[in-house]
Amino acid sequence: MIRFLVKGVLRDRSRSFFPILIVTAGAFLTVAFYCYIRGAEVNVVRSSANLRFGHVRVMTAAYAAEADQVPNDAALTGIDDLTAKLRVLAPDMDWVARIQFGGLLDVPDAAGETKSQTPASGMAVDLLTPGSLEPGLLNLEKILVRGRLPRQAGEVLLGDEMARRLGLEPGDRVTLVGSGMSGAMSMANLNVAGTIRFGIQAMDRMGLIADLGDIRRALDMEDAAGEVLGLFRDGVYVHERAKALTEAFNAAAADPADPFRPVMQTLAAQPGLDIMIEKAGLFTGILVMVFLLAMSLVQWNAGLIGTLRRHGEFGLRLALGESKGAVYRALLGEAVIIGLIGSLIGSLLGLALAFYLQAYGIDVSSFMKNMSFLMDPVLRAKVTPFAFVIGFIPGLLASLVGTAIAGRAIYKRRTATLFKELET
Repeated sequence: MIRFLVKGVLRDRSRSFFPILIVTAGAFLTVAFYCYIRGAEVNVVRSSANLRFGHVRVMTAAYAAEADQVPNDAALTGIDDLTAKLRVLAPDMDWVARIQFGGLLDVPDAAGETKSQTPASGMAVDLLTPGSLEPGLLNLEKILVRGRLPRQAGEVLLGDEMARRLGLEPGDRVTLVGSGMSGAMSMANLNVAGTIRFGIQAMDRMGLIADLGDIRRALDMEDAAGEVLGLFRDGVYVHERAKALTEAFNAAAADPADPFRPVMQTLAAQPGLDIMIEKAGLFTGILVMVFLLAMSLVQWNAGLIGTLRRHGEFGLRLALGESKGAVYRALLGEAVIIGLIGSLIGSLLGLALAFYLQAYGIDVSSFMKNMSFLMDPVLRAKVTPFAFVIGFIPGLLASLVGTAIAGRAIYKRRTATLFKELET
């Protein structure tokens, strides 16, 4: 029987071509969008972890309460001892100290007088220690536009848009005016080593990256840092591992009432990332349901049209003694075959596109000039084992549901009118 149904589907193209085309399109879109969503999730998580939050983030409780305002007067102290303890607690992670800071960037003229000034928002990282992870985490080699990376103390990287607006070139001197850890005014003379372009408007217009040692001296923050970031060495964020580590670290706090006690937060606890990380499965379910409903409606209409076209065929089969249930089950069998063929073709096409995006990606940096969130401008997909089967879910179900609804007309046929229909 199955062999007979397969031959009927393959030989009668007027019966199967349009339904297979619909299932193929639905499976292709389902697989492609699923892999894209997974790729976008990985992209945002990786960029957010490397550039800003880490997989886990250690701050003082007072700093965490006002983290958006970067209160360096509540920064961590005793960073060397804290980092050593963290390495013992989580030896499978890399730990880096950073300082987020703001200030006024002063550009002098040839006489040393102020030529122009602009607000600046900076990040201090370890740029000069041999083997430091920071240049790789921030992807500095790839985003360097002019000049070079800092090689010695007192050198800084500026956002390329800000540098051009101020008329600065690599080798020029600037002065950073800010507020130290104790609240006193601080000043630091820095040389522009190069300019960078993150592709994020806010950072390109007023961002700078300096060496951690320079900013510690400038802000009177020796052996201090605003935060310590922990990153899994394989680069993959695993929420369960990060959550368990965070709970263990926070449970060991010496004095829960001390506002300067170190506290740890997971990446998923950061604003805007909790929904993406913890609700990713919900997004996938919604995606499948949307395509399932849309394809079911189309397959229902196609089934109704096919049923009308095959009116005489069904009448003849019933007149020869075949039961209505047998005819209905045969229709469902055809729907399964059509669903399998269309889902297979659509899944292969979707996976081909997903593998291409995973390997090469599509650079959309020209469309992201006005965006202000941390995201790699290269669109990529991520192929997971589930991507090989997700296309069959809407493909098979939509074909079955659409045919099952349309095929109910078989049970409305009246045996008394069969011969009259056959004559016509």
